[in-house]
Parts: sequence; C-alpha cells; structure tokens
Amino acid sequence: MATTTAMQYDKKGITKATQLKLYEDLLRPRMIEEKMLILLRQGRISKWFSGIGQEAISVGAANALLDDEFIFTMHRNLGVFTTRRLPLERRFAQSQGTASGYTKGRDRSFHCGAPEHHIVGMISHLGPQLALASGVALAHKLGQEGRVSLAFTGEGGTSEGDFHEALNMAAVWQLPVIFIIENNGYGLSTPVSEQYRCENLADRGAGYGMRSVIIDGNNILEVYSTIRKLAADLRENPEPVLVECRTFRMRGHEEASGTKYVPQHHFDEWGKRDPLENFEQFLLAQKVLTKKKVEQLRAKIKAEIETGLEKAYAEPAVEADLDRETGDIYAPSTNAVVAPSGSTQEMRFVDAVSQGLRQGIERHDKMVLMGQDIADYGGVFKITDGFVDAFGKDRVRNTPLCESAILGIGLGLSIKGWKAMVEMQFADFGSVGFNQIVNNLAKIHYRWGQQADVVVRMPTGGGVGAGPYHSQSNEAWFFHT
Repeated sequence: MATTTAMQYDKKGITKATQLKLYEDLLRPRMIEEKMLILLRQGRISKWFSGIGQEAISVGAANALLDDEFIFTMHRNLGVFTTRRLPLERRFAQSQGTASGYTKGRDRSFHCGAPEHHIVGMISHLGPQLALASGVALAHKLGQEGRVSLAFTGEGGTSEGDFHEALNMAAVWQLPVIFIIENNGYGLSTPVSEQYRCENLADRGAGYGMRSVIIDGNNILEVYSTIRKLAADLRENPEPVLVECRTFRMRGHEEASGTKYVPQHHFDEWGKRDPLENFEQFLLAQKVLTKKKVEQLRAKIKAEIETGLEKAYAEPAVEADLDRETGDIYAPSTNAVVAPSGSTQEMRFVDAVSQGLRQGIERHDKMVLMGQDIADYGGVFKITDGFVDAFGKDRVRNTPLCESAILGIGLGLSIKGWKAMVEMQFADFGSVGFNQIVNNLAKIHYRWGQQADVVVRMPTGGGVGAGPYHSQSNEAWFFHT
C-alpha cells in the first residue's frame, strides 16, 4: 500500500457553490451506504458492494464532466448514479431485484446502466467496458462533438487483456477518453503486491504513448479539478489519458467477504483520510459550511432515502413472464424489405459480400468498418479493396490484433447511434472476442435496453483445409446465446 499523507485541499478556481455541491454529493452516497449496511444486517437486502472510503473518485469525476458525457461504471461507483440524480427508488429497486430497477429484476447488483443519464454499466468480467468507452470516444471524434467519455476500472482489472487492448486502441486512434484506475489496494482479497510488479499503475500509460497522472483519490477537490481540466483539454485536443486514483476500500469486496485479510494499520491510516469527514472539516474551517447546514442536508437526504426505500419495498416480487423476457431480448425493428430491381448478374461469393458492404456504407452515413488489414490492403480476401479510396480511413479502419477491444469499440459506437461492422479475419479468431460477443453485445439490450447495432462478420469454414485455426465452422459456439 502507498504511504498515506495528510489531506491538503486547494480550492483555487472552485466556487463556494461548487464546494457545497461536492459536499452534498459526497454525503448522499455515504448515507445510502450506511442505510444499506443496516438493511443487510436486517436481512432486507441480499448483497451490497460498498464504496465507503473512495466516494470522492466517483463524485469528483461525475461533477467534472458534462451531463451528456458517458460514464462507464464499476461496483463502487454509487456516487456516479447519485450525482447524476437517478431516482433513488429505481436504484433501490435495482438492489431489490424488482421490476422498476434498471434491469427489470434481472440483476441485483451494480451491473446496470441508464441510457437517459449517459451511464453504461459493467459486466462482471471488469475490463470490457473500457473498450466501449473508447467506442463512444470514437463517435465523439468522428462527429467532431467536443465531448469525452470516462471509464472506471480497479487495479485488479488492469491485469486483464481488455484493459491493455482498450488503452492501446485509444492511443493509436487518439480518442478523447479518460481511463480511471481506482487503486484501493485489493482485488477482492489479493493485495497489490501479488497483482503487479511496477510501482505505479499510471506508468503503464507510457507503454501506450499516452499521458498519465497519479492523484489522491480521497481528495474530492483534487479529483474534481484534475478530471475537469483533463476533460476540457481532451474536448479541444482528442487523446486518451490514464488517471490512477490512490484510495482504500474500508469494507470488503462485498459485505460477505469481510476484511480479515487486511492488516489493521491500513484501516487506522486510511481512516484518518476519510474523504467525507476531512472535506466537511475543511469546509467548516473555511466557513463555507455550517453545522446547521450539515444537519439540514442530512435530514433532507435521510428523507429522500426513506421515501425511495418505501417505494421500492412496495413493489411486488417479479413474476416470470415469458413474453416479456423473450420480447426484451431483441430491440424492436421495422426493417422494410427492399425488392431487387433492374438487371441481375452472376458474381463470385466474395464479390457479392463486398458489394453488400459497399451498399451498406453508402446507405448509412454513420457506418464504420473495422478489422485487421481491411483498409489500404483491402482485406485478406480483398473484400474491402478500394473502400478507402471511396469512403476514407475514418470509416474503413485498420485495427491492431485486438479482437475484443474492436468488438467493444463497435458497441461503443452503437451506443452513440452509429453502426459498426467488425470483421474477424477468420471466424476462428472470434474466440478471443467471445466474451464481448456473448456477454456484452448479446445481452446489453436485454439488461437495460441499450442499443447494440453491430454486425460481426466472420469468414467461416469454406473447405480450405487450413486446420483448426482458419477453417472451423464455429456457428455452434453462438447457437444458445
């Protein structure tokens, strides 16, 4: 664990009104957490992932961004949901697994998103949402929108391949995305000394040619000021940035895990650096906040929590409804059949595929093709030969060898209303993008109604006798997803 130091606040350029808002936004998730822990002990909720001690990261980052900029959350980012003022009754219904929750009772955890609030939730595999953030950032850059996206991960998630693929792609394409590592010292029970050898996770940014910074994740003003400045820079000059936030998890990974594996001195040291208590004392000393105001805010938030819980608990348990479940698997579609017209001609199968792709990109102004060697080279089967000359490199994009990240970027584009065609050079290589396909692309609409307008093109089989890596017919891998 990093050595802890005294909290030092720099309020330069931050108005009193903003300081008070940051304090209230810190207080709200803390009070919700304290209530959830009581309900857990009472057996009224079944599971809870606590972010006590690291709320400043979520709250500071959410306040630093514009309301229409997408945030990709993790287990301990309750402060993002509350800062963006999602109705508490829906947040509580999500934890209860009732119908008005964001996943309609299909998940009781923080694996949820809210498109109307520009929040995209995680899957338990931790790393894949980073590529989605890169995809949203690509849409921002292509549309010259002057916006950024922001994605959270933990220090544990930085060991996953998806972390490295997403950072590499964001750097190669210079995408306006902020990657935040919440380094709280433990991946469930595994300390950082058993997770990586480098001293600073931020140093990994240099390996991808991107800027990186290390900040005090418990200091709300430092988090807010740093992210606000970075976001302003990236809106004007797109590039990715890696931010390592040093913090500590004061509870278990989730409450059933406990904390017996953590030495007591860590709690003693980090307890002195509680983000809420320290900021409250700072504002009181600066006379920005009064004890009466603290009491008023606590009373207001307590009433909000009780009202939200009352509404959530009034909901009946979800009952199985086959029509609803199957209906939510697919997005509503009204595709019109276009009858063929004019003369016909015979052509090779590969030429027909090429012509179909060409017609698609001509028809849809926001359609992007991505894959290995598909740009100037035209693809290994020459399917996209000449496409760069016709449509440009923004819409016909070469990619590195990183199938998972490109699938995630395609989904990120889709979240912003673009269309993506992602090519696996051979269908066999879909195996290294399997998680993105079956757990993100296939399920994100079913989970909370998120758009997933992506075509994954895989040359399969073909009788070329190229062994188990270039000529498998792998349709069965996907039949029951």
